Amino acid sequence: MTHKSENKKKRGKDMAQLWGGRFTKETDKLVYNFNASITFDRKFYRQDIRGSIAHVTMLAKQGILTEDEKKQIIDGLKGILQDVENGTLEITDEYEDIHSFVEANLIERIGAAGKKLHTGRSRNDQVALDMKLYTRDEILEIQDLLKNLLKVLLKIMEENTDTYMPGFTHLQKAQPITLAHHFGAYFEMFKRDLSRMEDIVKRMNFCPLGSGALAGTTYPLDREYTAQLLDFTGATLNSMDSVSDRDYVIEFLSASSTIMMHLSRFCEEIIIWNSNEYQFVEMDDAYSTGSSIMPQKKNPDIAELVRGKTGRVYGALMSILTTMKGIPLAYNKDMQEDKELTFDAMDTVKGCLALFTGMVSTMKFNKERMASSAMNGFTNATDAADYLVNHGVPFRDAHGIVGRLVLYCIDHNKSLLDMTLEEYKEISEVFEEDIYDAISLETCVEKRMTIGAPSQAAMKQVIAEYKKFLR
Repeated sequence: MTHKSENKKKRGKDMAQLWGGRFTKETDKLVYNFNASITFDRKFYRQDIRGSIAHVTMLAKQGILTEDEKKQIIDGLKGILQDVENGTLEITDEYEDIHSFVEANLIERIGAAGKKLHTGRSRNDQVALDMKLYTRDEILEIQDLLKNLLKVLLKIMEENTDTYMPGFTHLQKAQPITLAHHFGAYFEMFKRDLSRMEDIVKRMNFCPLGSGALAGTTYPLDREYTAQLLDFTGATLNSMDSVSDRDYVIEFLSASSTIMMHLSRFCEEIIIWNSNEYQFVEMDDAYSTGSSIMPQKKNPDIAELVRGKTGRVYGALMSILTTMKGIPLAYNKDMQEDKELTFDAMDTVKGCLALFTGMVSTMKFNKERMASSAMNGFTNATDAADYLVNHGVPFRDAHGIVGRLVLYCIDHNKSLLDMTLEEYKEISEVFEEDIYDAISLETCVEKRMTIGAPSQAAMKQVIAEYKKFLR
């Protein structure tokens, strides 16, 4: 190999590795691959280019770059973005990371002006910016998916304020409620999830660019202007924290884990409701699969997969917590591990929300089966006790009387509504003909009128509040 070709190879290496000038020996290939992040941080190309355009705009405003240099660089960056988007420029593994890819291609396209792109910044504050921008963009997408799910839940609630079903504790039938009331519980959960995502954006929305490697820079940067260009609330106030902060990633993964936990709980109930024993719901064919050997099967695979994928997101949270627990200030290479599992968690949460929303919106509810299950599960036993209390029987005595009623029904394979008045009076003379109205499903539900209860009157108030919330 000639001296000229060796120099060309060295220049190519320096362009792929921004720090190559300090070293006289090439990095071992295995070490290079282990150290490189291009295989996953290529996702940042939009955010990296956006941050670079803002940085260059600020440098020109401060007189650090000329207007002509600014124009050359920004035109070059926009050209790279366009070419990546249309597929004519590929982000390859020859570059160490996305920052190297962008800068090397910029220099190749516009020459000397491109070498000024990195003035006044480090890869440490650059990657901190990219991760914040990317996380913020992903949060906005997840918020939209949560809103879509809330709209679907609200529609089902509006249509089912008189769809009676059993409410459960300990997976045992407890008291009658409505489908609207049951879905309202999940509306509350996902509403809190939406609020958590909003809170994360508020806390994380400060721009780290300009923090340098850890101690800022001697260039007269206008960090507030850069923050403004990138839609941040302001600039971060400590350069060491700026490059080593991954709290927002931990918060995001924690909030995402909570979303997945809520989805998993909901899926568990849908799987139970879809079973032959319950038959509360029928899954749409588009969200079910069959068996390779049993032709009668219709399996709730999407619900089961969402339930299963919850563990992936939990794993990402535990991974970043473990990675960050022993890192001294400021930046350390360990923090490169914040990306792959976080990216996977982001994709998992978005996919699960989208599929779950489609699954729920196409489910059919067996209203008669739900009502029958509520009637045959002694869910009106508490109301029978309340009936006795309202007729002067102390509650503890009423509790015992109704307990004997339930035992009688079990022995005779009856529900409380199937008993004759004579059978009631054999256990307590207090019972009269009005017991049947007092323990009907409609009465049991509709007399619970306090806010948050399942009656139609209470649910209409809540639904109105939910509509206002979504607006």
